[in-house]
Amino acid sequence: MQTEAIANHISNWIKEYLDDCPAKGLVIGISGGIDSAVTSTLGALTGYPVICLEMPIHQEIKQDLRGQEHIAQLSKRFENVSSMRIDLTTVYDAFVKVQPTLITERTDLALANTRSRLRMTTMYQIATSMGYLVLGTGNKVEDFGVGFYTKYGDGGVDISPIADLLKTEVFALGSFLKVPQSILDAPPTDGLWGDDRTDEDQIGATYPELEWAMAQVAAGNTPDDFVDRNKEVMEIYLRFNRANQHKMRSIPVCTIPDTLRSAS
Repeated sequence: MQTEAIANHISNWIKEYLDDCPAKGLVIGISGGIDSAVTSTLGALTGYPVICLEMPIHQEIKQDLRGQEHIAQLSKRFENVSSMRIDLTTVYDAFVKVQPTLITERTDLALANTRSRLRMTTMYQIATSMGYLVLGTGNKVEDFGVGFYTKYGDGGVDISPIADLLKTEVFALGSFLKVPQSILDAPPTDGLWGDDRTDEDQIGATYPELEWAMAQVAAGNTPDDFVDRNKEVMEIYLRFNRANQHKMRSIPVCTIPDTLRSAS
């Protein structure tokens, strides 16, 4: 992987997109994870103003501290980087209080997604006010493999600079871009649960395993072609891929036949 060439390619792509819009700058949510750290650094390399938003909601302390460390480092390296901290905990708590007392096995997941959607709303409030664009942080495995993101949450963005990079490639780029070592060492997590559960805890497979499965599916292989852990990983990958197709496909539009438009 030609990390320097890829970093330059992506940052130039972002800059050209901003030039063409035109837009005045970028807004990005900082989670303390590798994806937002890499993407914000690539945005900073454009020379355009970049606002890094911290938006904690009952945040696990280590995630919060990693995000703060990254913002402090990035602001020191790039004069065009600034930051805002908007604590959404009270907003989230108020939202929960006005919800109907409907409790199902998916209620906790729905509330986790609500955190992501509140952050998206906040980013667009800032971005629209400033004439900026919202910078997406999704990678290839999450966006097009297992659909591991929130629809109209962290999936609600203007541009997706790293969506053609596998997670392992994002880590390699992060090392080249000198993101904090604490982020490079941290297990990936979506940070939506108020605890330290990782993506692997939720999915049941590591990103290297998911990347392997993604390549096997692309090659036309099925779980029946494998045994033991490889078979299990293929089944995990396909289960998430099938369940989350509604995220990865365009919104369905019901087309009205011309025969129904004509007078009967």
